Amino acid sequence: MWQKSYDGSPSLYLIATPIGNLDDITKRSIDTLEMVDVVFSEDTRVTGMLLDHLGIKKKLIALHDHNEDTIKEKVLQYLQDGKNVALVTDRGTPVISDPGYKTVKYVTDNNYNVIALPGPCAFIPALITSGLAPQPFMFYGFLNSKDSKRKKELEDLVDIKWSMIFYEAPHRIISTLELMLEVLGDRNICVAREITKKFESIYRGKISDLIKSNEELKGEFVIVVEGSNDSFNYNDLSIIDHVDMYVNGKTKMDIMSAIKRAAKDRNVSKNVIYKEYHLGRKK
Repeated sequence: MWQKSYDGSPSLYLIATPIGNLDDITKRSIDTLEMVDVVFSEDTRVTGMLLDHLGIKKKLIALHDHNEDTIKEKVLQYLQDGKNVALVTDRGTPVISDPGYKTVKYVTDNNYNVIALPGPCAFIPALITSGLAPQPFMFYGFLNSKDSKRKKELEDLVDIKWSMIFYEAPHRIISTLELMLEVLGDRNICVAREITKKFESIYRGKISDLIKSNEELKGEFVIVVEGSNDSFNYNDLSIIDHVDMYVNGKTKMDIMSAIKRAAKDRNVSKNVIYKEYHLGRKK
């Protein structure tokens, strides 16, 4: 069913806020913040400073990853009471690697309007300045914080042919780049940091060159990685050679990871590869 956004009914407004430069907030966003009855925010202290800068006074209610399951009920209650509601996160666009998805789904499931205001979003500037293929692309967001799970996520993405976009924290940036080199190979990347801020800078080149540069990497990062251009016919390889290609090649996988990867390449069960590989090794 089509739902008309601007029908005068109470609505939830998703408002993008600056990721660094406060001048990036739009006039429409300012007007909407002035219009709504209440603002739900990821961190009321951060939003409070932004509203003070804009000269706007509003009731602020915290809505973040740890309370969204319950606070979404309060959002709905305001709408049911005829109030217009804003949702903002600390920086950038709500829902994009930030809280808001559960609330949006809950509000729309209850047939209230959700209106998104375009605005700051870190991955778009990183992509369009990267020099890598702009479309198609895949936005992934943050990889898992644990190395083993992060590696598995990258292994699942190794055959994606689209440009891939990730967010990463400063204390994990080097370990993530090292895992990308291990799993994806030495691809072209763009790493953008501190987008829109005073120390904004962009690296374009190979993963290995950035790791070897020993540059101190600080700030908030967006990583754009070129997609796979692998069109190799794996059926031309024996099972043993196929697995050993990953064990001994640039990815340096352990045997089980290599077996899983070979099975994925050939679209067969890993048990088939496992048996043939070990039987062949015994001969």
